[in-house]
Amino acid sequence: MIRWLIKYGIMFVVLVLVQVLVFNHVQFSGFVNPYVYVLFVMLLPLSTPRYVVLLGGFFIGLAVDVFSNSPGMHAAATVVIAYIRPFVVRSISSREEDRNDYPGLKQNKFSWFLYYTAIMVFFHHFILFFLEYLTFSHFSSTLLKIIISSVFSIFVIVLSQFLIFRE
Repeated sequence: MIRWLIKYGIMFVVLVLVQVLVFNHVQFSGFVNPYVYVLFVMLLPLSTPRYVVLLGGFFIGLAVDVFSNSPGMHAAATVVIAYIRPFVVRSISSREEDRNDYPGLKQNKFSWFLYYTAIMVFFHHFILFFLEYLTFSHFSSTLLKIIISSVFSIFVIVLSQFLIFRE
């Protein structure tokens, strides 16, 4: 239990710092905003109680909100993906035996992890960017921003699985 808390506590701090110090400053033409801190919610073990996942999602989103000077948008988007995570895992896993407790790349097939990441990141970015603009008047440009940012975020998350999170 202590080892688990230390591991995920360090992951929490590192992902928040990397997000606010590096990725918040990466913007290409205002369309690419990579958000990789969602990896914290995605990599929590599937046996983690739901309320812990929701609280973890809220607190990592809140931490990014505090450093990004955004009024709760990251917290809201991260809580949404923490909430839908069990449904996403059930929908992409064909059988109970196919589900590994740790949803990382090493423990699962590449196609499974890529599909899982794409769904989670797209939902996060969709909620986040529509909360940011609070309008559907520029739907096409917002959707373009969601898609481009999602692709870049997915690329960085999958790359991080090869380089860092090789558990």
